[in-house]
Amino acid sequence: MKKNVLIIGAGGVAQVAAFKAAMHNDVLGDIHIASRTLSKAEAIIAGILDKKALKRPGVLAAHRLDALDVAATMALITQTRSQIVINAGSAFLNMSVLKACIETGAAYIDTAIHEEQGKVCETPPWYGNYEWKHREACERKGVTAVLGAGFDPGVVNAYAALAARHYFDSIASIDIIDVNAGNHGRYFATNFDPEINFREFTGTVWSWQDSQWTANAMFEVSRTDDLPVVGSHKTYLTGHDEIHSLSANLDVPDIRFWMGFGDHYINVFTVLNKLGLLSEQPVTTAEGVEIVPLKVVKAVLPDPVSLAPDYSGLTFIGDLIVGERNGQAAELLIYNICDHAETYVETNSQAISYTAGVPVVAAAILIAKGIWDCHHMANIEELPPVPFIELIGQMGLPTRLRDAKGDRAFDPAEFRVERQKAKTRA
Repeated sequence: MKKNVLIIGAGGVAQVAAFKAAMHNDVLGDIHIASRTLSKAEAIIAGILDKKALKRPGVLAAHRLDALDVAATMALITQTRSQIVINAGSAFLNMSVLKACIETGAAYIDTAIHEEQGKVCETPPWYGNYEWKHREACERKGVTAVLGAGFDPGVVNAYAALAARHYFDSIASIDIIDVNAGNHGRYFATNFDPEINFREFTGTVWSWQDSQWTANAMFEVSRTDDLPVVGSHKTYLTGHDEIHSLSANLDVPDIRFWMGFGDHYINVFTVLNKLGLLSEQPVTTAEGVEIVPLKVVKAVLPDPVSLAPDYSGLTFIGDLIVGERNGQAAELLIYNICDHAETYVETNSQAISYTAGVPVVAAAILIAKGIWDCHHMANIEELPPVPFIELIGQMGLPTRLRDAKGDRAFDPAEFRVERQKAKTRA
């Protein structure tokens, strides 16, 4: 059983992860938070203590760390005796933190695919460019590395695995739908790191269609769905992390990701993009100063963490899956609804951060208990989905299903009965 957690990062997702880890420190042990800006990590700890979120008295400490420095990260892992590392920082950190975990033997968990500063929307399958190159090293050293353990990627991968293992004989399509039906009250803001947010949308949109990679432009393809609770929403075909692993790990010909955008967001994004202000490539000002336009835009936009107090409304994230079961056509929607105001009361965070931060701690708990301590590298769909979906439900992200039987809560007992029947038959 693994103990002691090092959380790298101090943004919105890291804040939720720290709160939830504190609420489960009886299982996870010591909780350490590391950031380049020590004051941000200390502020998270102050919030946890203010809400008395620690389940039991224990270590809760802040550290200054440049996580791009592999040696420094290894030293902090060793110093804190952390056996599980949650990389909730920028996607630019993945490779350095992963290498530190491989060298120290700590389990590694992240929430997003690795990115390089000078590249956007890389050639698929994107995981093959970075993380998957370290599969052999993880296997050889027995290091557990769980990739993309947020909500999307993460929970939506588990939903796909659940459908493939338990609800369908064959799957024709998986459409992942992400809608933020909330309102932060600002003229314009992004719900997570603006730099990472914009980089998703400024390059080629890659989707998996007819069992091959298909390229589109952003906002080129849209659809409208009547969704539970949040109602009818228009979404746009978008490239996203989970497509790059699901296309390799599941035998499904069509896998697409759809995200909701309001007209105002699209208008502002379009202007910024056409002006070149969303470019990741450096430019030189008339004064001879080299700057990256995208980093300037990030600097002037609101910090996503600051949106939380005024956020209202709901989020919807789910998988719409079409296939066959027992020779009959079948359709299943597996989804979660999350409330911005409720997540703020619990963790001082808005729902976008909450939906990513809760699952990554659930993954840590499953590793700590040995259920997901697989001693190799895995994407979420390669791991048992039922305990994960059950646990995130207990932690604040309940799952619902809608199919021909109606709309109902996910019931893990259904699968325990199924396993018992299988044992009896054996």
